[in-house]
Order: sequence, then structure tokens, then C-alpha cells
Amino acid sequence: MERDEARVLALAGVFQAAALVHDIARHGRAERTALEASLRSVLTLDAPDAETAFGGPAGVALGLAELARQLRGPREMEVARYVVALLHLERRLRRQPPLLAAIRAGVERGARQAELFGLTHTNVIAGLAGTYEETAGRIRPRILVNGQAVHLTHPDNVHRIRALLLAGLRAVFLWRRLGGSRLQLLLGQRRLAAAARRLRERIDREAPTP
Repeated sequence: MERDEARVLALAGVFQAAALVHDIARHGRAERTALEASLRSVLTLDAPDAETAFGGPAGVALGLAELARQLRGPREMEVARYVVALLHLERRLRRQPPLLAAIRAGVERGARQAELFGLTHTNVIAGLAGTYEETAGRIRPRILVNGQAVHLTHPDNVHRIRALLLAGLRAVFLWRRLGGSRLQLLLGQRRLAAAARRLRERIDREAPTP
């Protein structure tokens, strides 16, 4: 995979996590395939590349579509705000090695739980949510999630949102490791869009024939 495409795949992981947070907060639902891929990416801390972490471009199909929509406009401002907040949070988190070590320990616990109960079991998601809350969630300013009270007061939704914010941070770390920068987001949008289009075309080519 070309470096541009690998970088965009990781960036799509950020947008996917943000879009899923938005959908849960506003509508109380999340696309299951995208949710599973995002959660799985958190539990593959030692994946050699973004493609492995997300299980290929199909794992971030929702994120690629959201990224393309944000580049094309008009933007979903709440999703964009979550993405920007995750970028800022990751930068602050990198300066705190003890919190990074605590995240790794929490994710390793989550991976062991997932082997026992399954990836989307409530215990696994609650554990990842707790890891986020006890580490990144302590950094100020906190990411504020807007939505409907009926959804935001449901414990399962709160856990899914926090676990997805952890997934978003994981994707930002991958993106940075591949050379991603805010300057690219501002000045390299045509290049981003072209790489996203190639990845979506690959998804179409690799889709199983009915």
C-alpha cells in the first residue's frame, strides 16, 4: 500500500470513530461493522500497519465516506469538531508517558477479555471505556459530546462513546506515525481526496460477488 493511502486509511479511522460517536449521541445507534472494526483496531496495539489494524480498507469504509463528505462539503460540523478534538488530545497525551503506559495496560486487559467474551461484549466495551476515562478522559479540556439526553444517559451508549474515543486516539497515533500532520489536512486536501477515492475503489473491487 502506498504511503498516502496508508495515511488516509488511518485518518479514515479517526473520522469513523468521530462519526460513530455522533451517531450514538444523536440517534442511539452505530453501524455494527464499523463499530467492530474500530474496536478491533484498539486491541491490535502491535499491528505493523494501519491496514492490519483495521482489517483492510473495508474496515474503515464508513470513515472513508465521512472523510470524502467532509472534504467535499458541506461539513457535518460536530463530526469535524470531534476529529479536531482528538488531534489536540493525542498531542497532549503524547507528553504524558505514564498515561500512555496506563492505556496500553488497559488495552491489553481488553484484548484478554475479548478473547473470552467476544469483541462487542458489554464487559469489553465497558473496560475500554474505563481505560479512556481514567487516562485521556482526565486531560483538560475534555471532549464534549453533544446529543440527545435519552441516548447520552444510557450507560451502554456512554461506554460505546468512550471506547470509540479511545479508538479515535488509536487512529490518530497511527496517522502521526505515518507522517500525518495538520498541515496536510489544510493544504493537501486534493491529495487526501485522491487517496481516499483509490481506497474506496479497492473496496469495490474486493467486495464479494453476490
